[in-house]
Amino acid sequence: MSMEERSRLRAKRMVTNRARSHDEAEMWDLDFWLSQTPQERLSALVAIRRDVEMVRRAREKARPAQEED
Repeated sequence: MSMEERSRLRAKRMVTNRARSHDEAEMWDLDFWLSQTPQERLSALVAIRRDVEMVRRAREKARPAQEED
């Protein structure tokens, strides 16, 4: 599955909140993650790490081309 496909699927499942302060945002975030099962939290972590690694590799791949300019 490509990054674009994963992004589209994630956007469909995305839960959002509009907080009026940092404290309110932190409380919402804590409540959200505590409402998730351990498996859901681990799955989210793995997905984030996978995406970060894909971005890192893409940047490294693009770097030599940028340095030639």
